[in-house]
Amino acid sequence: MLILSTAIAGLAAGAAYALVGLSTLVTYRFVAVMNFSQTAVGAFGAFTMVSLFNAGMPLALAVVVGVLTAAAINLLLGLGIVMWFPNGSPAVKTAVTIVVFTGLIALGSKLFSSFTLRSFPAPLSVGAFEVAGVTVTWLVVVSVAVAVALAAGAAFVLQRTHFGLKLRAIASRPTTALLQGIPGSRIALGVWATTGAVTAIALILVAPQFPSDFVTFALLITPAFAAALVGGFQNFWLTLAGGLGLGMLQGALASVTALQQFRGVLPFIIILAILLWSQRHKRFEDLA
Repeated sequence: MLILSTAIAGLAAGAAYALVGLSTLVTYRFVAVMNFSQTAVGAFGAFTMVSLFNAGMPLALAVVVGVLTAAAINLLLGLGIVMWFPNGSPAVKTAVTIVVFTGLIALGSKLFSSFTLRSFPAPLSVGAFEVAGVTVTWLVVVSVAVAVALAAGAAFVLQRTHFGLKLRAIASRPTTALLQGIPGSRIALGVWATTGAVTAIALILVAPQFPSDFVTFALLITPAFAAALVGGFQNFWLTLAGGLGLGMLQGALASVTALQQFRGVLPFIIILAILLWSQRHKRFEDLA
C-alpha cells in the first residue's frame, strides 16, 4: 500500500516531466530545434511568480506575470534563432539553446539565490478522491489533466489541421514553406512563446513537490528529455506515458529504503537504456 501511495504521489512530478517533455517535443516537431533551455526558461517564470507572490502580489496576478515572463524569454530565444541562425543546422541551433541554458542558470542563481529556498503556494495539495484507500490530491488531477490536454491538442493540431501541415512544412522544408507564402517566422515565434508559457505553468503547478531552488528546477530538463526519448521525439502520447511513468516509478522507489538514493539517477538510466536500445541493430551489423 505504501508503494501504491508514493507512486500515485509521484504522478504530480510525472505530469511535470510529461508537460516539459511535450513542450520540448512540440518545439522539436514544429520548429526543428531541440531546446535544452526549456526548464531554465520555465524556472525563470516560476521564480518570478513566487518572488512577486511573497512580495504581496495576489497569487493569480503573480502567476500571470510569471507565465508571461517565461513566454517572453522563450520568445526572445526563438527570435534570436530566427534572425541569426535561419539556415543553421539542427546541431547549431541546439548548441545555441545549451549556451542559453548555461547563461540562464548563472543569471537565475544570481537573481533568485540558489541558497535560499522559496516557499511556493500549494493551493491544490488537498485531497480530491481516494483510490484503494490512497488519497489523490487535486494537484495530481489537475497536472495530469493538463498534460493529457497538451498531448491531445498537439497531436490533433499536427496531424489533423491545415495549420499543422504548415508547421510540418516549416520544420522540414523552411525555404520551400517560405516560397509557398507560409509565414514561418511568425508561426515559429508563436511556438516558442507558447512552449515557454506551458513550461512555466508546469513548474508552477508542481513546485511544492521539489526543493525550491532555481538550479533544481532548471535541471528538470533531464527527466523531461527522458520522457521525450520514450516517445522517440516523435510521439506525443508515448512522451506523456514516459513522463507519467517516470514520475510514478520515482515515487515508488521513495518507499523502498534501499533504493531511495537512486531516484535521481533514474532519468539518466532511462536515457542511456533507450539510446543503447536504439543503436542495437547497428551494433549487431558491426559484429556481423
